[in-house]
Amino acid sequence: MRGEKAQSCEFPKIRFTERENLQPGRVVLACGLAVCLSACSPLHSGTSPGGLRRALTFHASFDHGPEADYAFGDHSLFTARAKDSRAAAQRGLGGTNVAMLAMGEGRFGNALRFPRKQAALVFYQAAENFSYNTTNWAGTVSFWLSVDPAVDLELGFCDPIQITAHAWNDAAFFVEFEKRRTIPFRLGVYADFKVWNPENRKWDEIPAMNRPLVTVEEPPFGRGKWTHVVFTFERFNTGKADGLAKLYLDGVLAGALPPRTQTFTWDDRQTSIMLGLGYVGLFDELSLFNRALSAEEVKTLYGLERGVTGLLRPQ
Repeated sequence: MRGEKAQSCEFPKIRFTERENLQPGRVVLACGLAVCLSACSPLHSGTSPGGLRRALTFHASFDHGPEADYAFGDHSLFTARAKDSRAAAQRGLGGTNVAMLAMGEGRFGNALRFPRKQAALVFYQAAENFSYNTTNWAGTVSFWLSVDPAVDLELGFCDPIQITAHAWNDAAFFVEFEKRRTIPFRLGVYADFKVWNPENRKWDEIPAMNRPLVTVEEPPFGRGKWTHVVFTFERFNTGKADGLAKLYLDGVLAGALPPRTQTFTWDDRQTSIMLGLGYVGLFDELSLFNRALSAEEVKTLYGLERGVTGLLRPQ
């Protein structure tokens, strides 16, 4: 099993031009000011696109390159030769071919393609982009995957996304495929290791109900189709056994973790949003929000005709 597997009001860093007209990959300053003002508001209006836009802290469409279209923190996508060499990572996709832009193959526009399983990885910095909070923390992660698990993936585990400052089982979020006789899809939400596994038990000794995983045995992935993946979390870092996490697939609730103590101790400057760990397939529209979206909002997000990019460039 897995045990064997190796709100601030500062101006969000939106790319823009000095001209009044939009150009590819850019957002005008006027739009940036509007988003900044709305992003600083604690209010949101139900399932409206405006409510989603106000909660957005990061968005990478890959339509104009690997950099994020919108970010409260660093826009850059970084490439490292291995997970343990992130400190020496270079900006951009680099020469490792760990990932490449797939022109016109995305759910909306371009996508990021992971051509094969390898040790190198790409990642964004989490600082400011993921809105970490030491008290009563909440958020949402959204993206699209196009993969045929039975054909494209290699045996074992792969994580299309993993977010942590430590290891996969220590204050970490991830989604994973496990390719075996069947190919389940899981959301992993691991609090600090000493919180979720205080007795340091071996994986096989932990009852399934105590493992911090949401498992979908027959997930809706397949060749030539896109699947929308969203996970939300709330009431983390409260010190109480009230933390909740939910997994949605194609706008529908697929599973949830029951309430438990969810303490995540991070230095968010050392936290990475890692993409494509062992994954082979397409990845598109990575978006992060500073609160747990409601079920209705997740359904709205799934149905956006132009994706999250349309929230930033309203017509």
